[in-house]
Amino acid sequence: MLRNLRSEPRICSDDFNQRLVVITGASSGIGWATAKKYATHRADLLFINRNEPKTRVLCEALKNEYNINCSYILADFMRLSDIYSAVAKLSNLGRNIDVLIHNAGIYNTTRILTADHLEATFQINYLSTFILNYSLKEKFRNQASGRILFVNSEAYRFAAFGLHLDDLSWNKYRYSGIISYGSAKLAQLLSMLKLNEFFRGSGVTINAMHPGNVKTNSGQNNGKIYRYLKKLLLDRNSRPVDFAAEALYYLGVSNEVVMASGKFFNLTTEEKPAPPALDMEAAEKLWEVSLELGGFHEKK
Repeated sequence: MLRNLRSEPRICSDDFNQRLVVITGASSGIGWATAKKYATHRADLLFINRNEPKTRVLCEALKNEYNINCSYILADFMRLSDIYSAVAKLSNLGRNIDVLIHNAGIYNTTRILTADHLEATFQINYLSTFILNYSLKEKFRNQASGRILFVNSEAYRFAAFGLHLDDLSWNKYRYSGIISYGSAKLAQLLSMLKLNEFFRGSGVTINAMHPGNVKTNSGQNNGKIYRYLKKLLLDRNSRPVDFAAEALYYLGVSNEVVMASGKFFNLTTEEKPAPPALDMEAAEKLWEVSLELGGFHEKK
């Protein structure tokens, strides 16, 4: 893992003319850079964002500069109702989703509960991705093609002892921002194990990517001290978000990874995840909990 942290992403120069790419959290940072990257290769873009003014400006700019199709769905992943609304619209698109990029995320140094009485980092970073993937899995399999990508993180390693499935809202355990964030990213990887099984042989792939230390606005909601320390310790050695965008384009388009699924990439370098991210028993338990929290009430 350590030797890959300064690696360069592989580059894909293939075009993606009028293929549909759905990106969550595309109004800034990695999502914005990734949208621009796909636009340069003439993809059709559909954003799932919560900030309408920024999203509208982004869409118009990309349409004008690259002459592409760009649209958006408004959804705040702090509310499960918004996630379900986005699912309904995606399910009724009337066309294939060629690439779905789960980029929306949050990092909180203090415990915050959503309107649905769930811990915010877990709901936004993990449960939203589960609801979208679970709801769209039949659509993807019927397409017989498509790629699903998680913007994940090596921070999943901070959940070294696995998930507290009995206390996902941190009511009993002492809250830690980095462990909560790592737990949500670990949950993404565990759900990937189950979804990879579901998609096996279908032509649909699902993978996760660590974007490296790139400079984003993540964590700006955490107050002056956090922002100062982030600027001093993290941003000083960070790289442009273009590195992550290049990797997400390569993983979404390149024929070199057309058969890769259920994999974890550090940018575009494949890594074997740590044991907690390969625990199928934990993945099964998380799946059951996620079905309940997501309102599906199905046991598989």
